[in-house]
Amino acid sequence: MKAGDAIEALRAEAVAGRAAQAAAYHKAPRVYMGTPNPAINDLSRLWRQTLSLPERIELADALWHSDIHEARVAAAKLFAQARIRPDDAVWSMICAWVPECDAWAIADHVCAAGARRLVADPTRLDDVEAWTQSGHLWTKRAALVITLPWTKQNFPSDQELAIRDRILGWAAGYVPDREWFIQKAIAWWLRDLSKHDPERVRAFLETHGADMKAFARKEAGKYLD
Repeated sequence: MKAGDAIEALRAEAVAGRAAQAAAYHKAPRVYMGTPNPAINDLSRLWRQTLSLPERIELADALWHSDIHEARVAAAKLFAQARIRPDDAVWSMICAWVPECDAWAIADHVCAAGARRLVADPTRLDDVEAWTQSGHLWTKRAALVITLPWTKQNFPSDQELAIRDRILGWAAGYVPDREWFIQKAIAWWLRDLSKHDPERVRAFLETHGADMKAFARKEAGKYLD
């Protein structure tokens, strides 16, 4: 499929008046077509089912470089599945996209796709750890958002616990950063973890909570007794 055809398919699902609303909401300076997420989901699912992996990689690259909001979301959704083999090229593409993110919505879709590739190969956490030292807000934030799967296990293995503690170490290093999106990412990771491992969250907050912004501390402890 040619990128132009995919973009026209996305444009055909646009809702009148939604483009201006999306531009005002997301604020990043790019084209917005006004296509709602359910329509992007449906088209992306169709393309995942009908295109080969090399064709999807080629299409995703073209959609991303169109710099259209909905096209970038669709590019990420082309890889939103648990099993992709081989997936080294997909992981490399996601890593290339992260430093080009400039708003939370696209960044979150990229991280959702990337999280599946991390779960498939946790050694890639070494790549992600380097992001924690980035001066680019969205790259630094991505290190926590892309690792959210490690907040969700009720019965984690020793390896999963070690990864959980590793990421909590990154979050602790982020605490002095006063940027709202970084504090929100810390809170998000802790809040999700508290549903499955409240003791680790309590320990984190006892050590670092006083240095977090008040809203982040409150959000992190939302589900604690």
